[in-house]
Amino acid sequence: MAATRVSRPVRIGYGLGSFCTGTFGTVPGLLLLYYLTNVLGVRPVIAGPAVFLPKAWDLIINPVVGRLSDGTRSRHGPRRPWLLAGALTLPLCFSLTFSGPPLTGAVAGLFVGAAFLLASTAFALFEVPYKAMPAEMTTDYHEQSTLLTWRMIFLGVAILVSGAVAPAIADGVGGVAGYRVMGLAMAAVLGLAMFATFTGTARAPTAARNRAEPSLRAQLAVIRSNATFGWLLAFSCAQMLAAGLMLAGAPYFATYTLGDPGAVTPLFICLVGPILLTMPLWIRVSRRMEKRGAMVAASLLFLSGCAGLVATPALGSVYAYACVLVIGIGYAGLQLLQYSMLADTIVADALVSGTRRAGVFTGIWTAAETVVFALGAFVLAAILAVAGFVSSDLAHPVVQPHSALEMVQWGGPLIAAAFIALGIVATFRYDLTAAALTAAHTVNPNVSADGSASRPEPFHRGRGQAGRRGGW
Repeated sequence: MAATRVSRPVRIGYGLGSFCTGTFGTVPGLLLLYYLTNVLGVRPVIAGPAVFLPKAWDLIINPVVGRLSDGTRSRHGPRRPWLLAGALTLPLCFSLTFSGPPLTGAVAGLFVGAAFLLASTAFALFEVPYKAMPAEMTTDYHEQSTLLTWRMIFLGVAILVSGAVAPAIADGVGGVAGYRVMGLAMAAVLGLAMFATFTGTARAPTAARNRAEPSLRAQLAVIRSNATFGWLLAFSCAQMLAAGLMLAGAPYFATYTLGDPGAVTPLFICLVGPILLTMPLWIRVSRRMEKRGAMVAASLLFLSGCAGLVATPALGSVYAYACVLVIGIGYAGLQLLQYSMLADTIVADALVSGTRRAGVFTGIWTAAETVVFALGAFVLAAILAVAGFVSSDLAHPVVQPHSALEMVQWGGPLIAAAFIALGIVATFRYDLTAAALTAAHTVNPNVSADGSASRPEPFHRGRGQAGRRGGW
């Protein structure tokens, strides 16, 4: 099958959905733990699970949504009805997370955790089908990167806007009311983004299906045997855990290391600004070095920036911003390459199996992404608790012990750097290259990304290149 070119209006319509992804990932990841410990007076041992457990639910709900969207048949296509379902439910649930009754302490933690659970479920309705769509729009190796570049540009804008504006609203209004207003404003952004994507992808190309999908259990069994997807998931999880830990730690780092809670805004500009500026650069790097080589380069930048933050007290705020800028350049590459490699893996699997499994792959991927990202906040809460961090509400500020201040300064950045290092090791095991995918298309030229043609013969590379079952 000839590779499908995606029109610019569809690229833009699809990319707008990243305002939902970026906002929902950034605002809770940045502010929710801090909101619980420093505004509502929730202890870290309660605040950590309140942030993490609702995302752990994604391990169950995301594969289910993926399977259901794989089997959906409607005049809007298999994925878009689910985009609409998310648009109708997520804004309300998100606003409740920051706009609940006037509670403090453990009770407040329970309410926020319950509201966040509902929001996470509603987010899954949108995000899992959304991430399955690129592999069904085009099967071209580099067209995937071009399509996802639009997504990453919008994602960068969303992270920048939400990461800068949400804290500004909370601080500007002040007190608990500031977080209520912020929650409502961000909920409006979520709703607008999801409805825009639903309408903007109405003309998105989607291959027709004429084969019945196997059971979810059978599909999961195949995925477990897919070594390429397994290594992709492994190093991506390590990277996402590091990113989640750094994001959750930003307000603490700004408050206790830089001595200025408002510093979180310039820190965010340094982190996500490169996403808007370096996407074309990372595409060129991936073409020259292959995506695996580009991923290692991006990881090394992220790692070096994290390690450098340890010297902030000696070298000052400007130095800290420079380190975060280096992290941001690396993070831009990680984001683009992760999703591009995921789309390649889905296409390769369809060429081997002749079966639509995009929803199951992205369901597992999205579950892992959101759970591991939230695990970063959980890890931060755990190390703060061990270091003796003292929770407080706005009316009763406290002085933190020296051990807690040291943990904020060097514990989070160094732990994040360690996870990035583990991710680099796993990256070298990923072996799906442009040449391998082109060869697969040559062997099975009539198979679409969703497996709608007759079942092909399994594709294997030459000796020494595909020795593992499911490998590429």
